[in-house]
Amino acid sequence: MAKQKLVVIGNGMAGIRTLEEILKQKPEAFDITVFGTEPYPNYNRIQLSKVLQGDTSVSDITLNEWHWYEDNNIRLYPGETVTEIDKENKQVFTDKKRTEPYDKMIIATGSHPFILPLPGADKEGVTAFRDIKDCEKMMDYSNKYKKAAVIGGGLLGLEAARGLLNLGMDVDVVHLADSLMERQLDETAGKMLQESLEEQGMNFLLNRQTSEIMGDDRVTGLRFADGEELKADLVIMAVGVKPNVGLAKQTGIPIHRGILVNDYMETEIPDIYAVGECAEHRNVVYGLVAPLYEQGQELAKHICGTPGEGYQGSVVSTQLKVSGVDVFSTGQIVEDERTKAIRTYDDWNGVYQKLIIDEGKLSGAVLFGDTKDGNRLLSLIKKGADVEEFLESDRSDESAMDMIASMPEEELICGCNGVSKGTIVEAIQSQGLTSVEQVKGCTNASRSCGTCQSLVSDLLEYTLGDEYIKDQKEAICSCTTLSRDEVIEEIKEKGLKTTREVMNVLGWESAEGCSKCKPALNYYMGMLNPTEYEDEKESRYVNERLHANIQKDGTFSVVPRMYGGVTDSDSLRKIADAAEKYEAGMIKVTGGQRIDLLGIKKEDLPDIWRDLDMPSGAAYAKGLRTVKTCVGADFCRFGTQNSVGMGIDLEKKFEGLQTPHKIKMSVSACPRNCAEGGVKDVGVIGLDGVWEIYVGGNGGTELRKADLLTKVETSEEVIEYVGAYLQYYRETANYLERTSKWVERMGVDHVREVVEDGNQRDELNERMEVALSAVQEPWSEAVNNGTLLKELYEKVHVPTGSK
Repeated sequence: MAKQKLVVIGNGMAGIRTLEEILKQKPEAFDITVFGTEPYPNYNRIQLSKVLQGDTSVSDITLNEWHWYEDNNIRLYPGETVTEIDKENKQVFTDKKRTEPYDKMIIATGSHPFILPLPGADKEGVTAFRDIKDCEKMMDYSNKYKKAAVIGGGLLGLEAARGLLNLGMDVDVVHLADSLMERQLDETAGKMLQESLEEQGMNFLLNRQTSEIMGDDRVTGLRFADGEELKADLVIMAVGVKPNVGLAKQTGIPIHRGILVNDYMETEIPDIYAVGECAEHRNVVYGLVAPLYEQGQELAKHICGTPGEGYQGSVVSTQLKVSGVDVFSTGQIVEDERTKAIRTYDDWNGVYQKLIIDEGKLSGAVLFGDTKDGNRLLSLIKKGADVEEFLESDRSDESAMDMIASMPEEELICGCNGVSKGTIVEAIQSQGLTSVEQVKGCTNASRSCGTCQSLVSDLLEYTLGDEYIKDQKEAICSCTTLSRDEVIEEIKEKGLKTTREVMNVLGWESAEGCSKCKPALNYYMGMLNPTEYEDEKESRYVNERLHANIQKDGTFSVVPRMYGGVTDSDSLRKIADAAEKYEAGMIKVTGGQRIDLLGIKKEDLPDIWRDLDMPSGAAYAKGLRTVKTCVGADFCRFGTQNSVGMGIDLEKKFEGLQTPHKIKMSVSACPRNCAEGGVKDVGVIGLDGVWEIYVGGNGGTELRKADLLTKVETSEEVIEYVGAYLQYYRETANYLERTSKWVERMGVDHVREVVEDGNQRDELNERMEVALSAVQEPWSEAVNNGTLLKELYEKVHVPTGSK
């Protein structure tokens, strides 16, 4: 029987969760195509505030890596927008001139940020806070300017303001109402929240209506309705969202605020469904993740022919994701003539709780300062429980284990994903789960906002008893209970030779592994057996497999290597010819002193490398990317050492080496440190007659100043110490752990002690030489003559468009 063609318009959380549910029920029933306007795999949008605040990175909030689409035979077209639906002939058209037929289609286009129609709203420096691009724009502005204004004192505005504070900006929050988050908090909680955030450094202008954004081409400030003005270099609009219904409206699908759907998420057009923030169900448009996931579950049942009651609507809850502040609300938050309230107010400890009771039943709650009862209250409100059911179990001296034990099986632990206590306990017992990460992978609990992780940990302790070790090393992924160190020991002890053998012998839950463990195992196997192990290209990330970085429009960025940032006329001529021949959209000098050719089509990658006839600069690699250098003693009047020569020696020595994460180095010829060694993984600084080696720096969102590792006198010693340092990092770091995190975890004193021990240093360098001998010659030769790229392009499917 031929598969039905299912097209999903939208690569966001609602649409992809629907696909996950469909794949659980009927993994072989559909031929699936996904179009996503953003150039990324599916990511957790509600965690963007943590990215902006510097608590995590974009890669950490990715929900489904590129591998997931491949593993499930899903064609993903990132950076491609559906512009037209032909509902009569059942096909869609895109902005890349692509036509795709469908039997069934899911519209999951989400919502747009609402931009106030103010004079000056189109000026440079005005942005929303909705996606990764907005985050990057705000981070970029924080490097140039210092004064930000956030319009909107709701959930998103406060999260954005906290992030901007972390980026070093002065932040004013402008809000139309007289208290913060007035839709989720009553006045008391709103005022407590304001006081808490003011202590963190935010400034609030309440009861203010913005009338104009000032400036010429770029924003310089705000003007309010009363004539008062506020200086600002950056303005964030965080005043709400509106359903993205333009495509549906153009197609003739009935809409109101959102796309009108019934309980089975069907529109009025046969075989067209809508889910998520773009859908309107029973006159309600939901903007929080839990209802969207509930919709996805019911839609998946219907589209797979599984009996179900359909979507019945949701009781929503809100939790603010700002460090140092605990806020929760759900259901009704303000009393009326029908209701009564129970309040607890502890001004000294900053704790406030209010329960709304309607005819003896819980109908809403506001919690500030102590939110541990939030999930339980949400569960009770959803089932219409009497208030006594909560009060009788709410004993202040009850331990965490007593609270967990008293929870009924159906009580929700993870409100975002609808995962109950019973579901988690059953999974722990039947699947042998021992860590929060494994519970997340198996049940989706704590996968979204992450605020229920402590409850999941408590459930593990409750279920496993003394067998649960809270501070145990985390499993490398949800496919196994084994940690990184345990996996490596098993590989050594059992003499395992391939990643598939590791998964089979060590009892992986998924026989194929996942996008998290496959590249990690591939790295660990290569690190342990560099001369015997055959690198599994299919386990690498897309950019590594194609030796180029994918861009937002689906094209690629090609970066030839320039040792130490030094080039010659012949190389420049080759680059210019290749850029012209393959129609590069931009030619850019990178921060690592190389030339980047952007906008290269995927099908041209093998040929452009052949024409360039230059080694790859490995701008995609989990390995050495660049060695930045200053001009050195030969030209600079301050220079004391040959920084260019040292940089080239380091780059040629370690190119092609596989490491747990990317490595950036620099060499400066004097203490002025023009090559910025203080924020590099390895920074070498030349003084008169001596070299200083700094390690563990990071110049990204989580800025870390490098630590002094040692001082040496000769260039040969620099190579020797850097080699030992890198090999120790290779052997002891977790895959995808940057040196900055690794140095903090291991301790710089310990790392220094290891590399300064002559015997250990020699042994590490011997193993480094073995690793280098296994990768450099074949790697360089294959990239230079184009055979590796040709082979990869022909044999490996990459879910970024047509094959």
